[in-house]
Amino acid sequence: MQKPLGAQISHMLKTRGVEVIFGIPGVHNVEMYRGIEEAGIRHVLARHEQGAAFMADGYARATGQPGVCYLITGPGFLNAMTGLGQAYSDSVPVLALASCLDETAARRGQLHQMLDQCGAGATVCDWSLEARSAAAAYQLIDRALSEFSSRRPRPKAIHVPIDLLGSLAEPAPDAAPVVRKARASNEDLYAVIEAVLGAKKPLFVFGGGAKSAALAIPEVLRQTGAAGLTTYAGRGLVPADYPLFLGSYLAREGSARIAAEADLVVAVGTELSEVDLWRDALGHDCPMIRIDIDPEVLAQCRTADSAIQAEAGAFLKAMSIAIPARTEDRPPCWDAAEIAKTRAHWRAEIRAERPGIVEITDALREVMPDDAMIYSDMTQFAYGAKEVWDMPRPGHWHHPYGFGTLGYALPAAIGGAVARPGLPTCAILGDYGLQYTLPELGTAVELGLSLPILLWDNGKLGEIEDSMVRSQIAPNAVVARNPDFLALAKAYGAESVQPETLADLQSALITAFTAGRPTLIRMTSALV
Repeated sequence: MQKPLGAQISHMLKTRGVEVIFGIPGVHNVEMYRGIEEAGIRHVLARHEQGAAFMADGYARATGQPGVCYLITGPGFLNAMTGLGQAYSDSVPVLALASCLDETAARRGQLHQMLDQCGAGATVCDWSLEARSAAAAYQLIDRALSEFSSRRPRPKAIHVPIDLLGSLAEPAPDAAPVVRKARASNEDLYAVIEAVLGAKKPLFVFGGGAKSAALAIPEVLRQTGAAGLTTYAGRGLVPADYPLFLGSYLAREGSARIAAEADLVVAVGTELSEVDLWRDALGHDCPMIRIDIDPEVLAQCRTADSAIQAEAGAFLKAMSIAIPARTEDRPPCWDAAEIAKTRAHWRAEIRAERPGIVEITDALREVMPDDAMIYSDMTQFAYGAKEVWDMPRPGHWHHPYGFGTLGYALPAAIGGAVARPGLPTCAILGDYGLQYTLPELGTAVELGLSLPILLWDNGKLGEIEDSMVRSQIAPNAVVARNPDFLALAKAYGAESVQPETLADLQSALITAFTAGRPTLIRMTSALV
């Protein structure tokens, strides 16, 4: 029954439900690769460890299950830290397993040596710990998996010394009991219902942490007559045709006026952070009820607010069941015509701010399959699209919201496509961001993924140039010489096309979903 610990870890992960591992083998973590095939786990070879971490992130967002990456000591782990930082800010369950040196205090000059690998990981992970025995490695893995399912999911890093990975070990023990997420009391439930039904103009704000409540949200809004807003990560939670839906326009200055009109705000699964609002506060001057799994978020409540620690899905489902037992559905508490007028105004603002992007977005949305999963990068096209593109279902547009790293979209989309074989996956990115993780195109070709890669090419760092102009700074260092992206894609073995019209763009997107290989689709403002 004994095997090298590296092999036992792969077997343990398989028994815990892990199907795919992303990574790059190296001389220090080679023992981790001994048991992958034997355990029946699929390995996806990234071209850079940053790409491996992004792939694990994309896989986790697509499945709701942990994304796992295998990393080597020192630079390999450091390369992945950008992806781990993104997973932390966006609450994504990524497990990084890395080899580490056996001794660093008394020896110098070793391959891949750094001063504090665990400490480096702790700056971007929920925790980053070294396992100094097989039992410790097993315990940390189970701890990570348990916390992913019972708390706000954030990345964990486990470092295993090289000699320990190669030493014989007994198999991992059976999995520990599953820990349940926090549940609110009946008293909390009925207090929230009473407050919402007692309000004259209740407003719900749903964030990405409310995805589990997708089925209950339309019912709760209809029953209470409340208006609804979503963060970018919460898009798809409120049906686009709900008459009192204000969209994902929280970053519009006018949304502060809407919040000021409310006499009760219920914030579900959202931090209402800087990257949600792009201002200091929501703008309300009334009580707020915050429903969240994370006590750190709830600690931000004001004196007049209420804090409910609960998993959003269970809580809102309970609301949708309890409300009809107490009262009939309320009529709308807001003026639907005024809400439609406000949304139209905000859309016009974006159209003026970002010429051409709204028109291209509309064309893409017309032909994008409802079950498509979209991964976008830090690019002007995505900034505009994620405000005006109402998603037909939640959890199907993923963006590097918090950490805001360039290079996310392509490898994350690869992870998402691996997670959902046969289902449509799409990447949206800019000309600069693509060059951060361009080599991962080789992985997509190698896997035979029918992956459309929508490239917004404005030949510059457009958002930074605009920021400089607004700050009265002469634009500097915002234009770089781009390669021939179409030729570069073909060199990797991918398809490539540059549509001349919006109709051509739609046709290219439809074709790319069945191409049997990735297709780079270059978009410019000349399309409009």
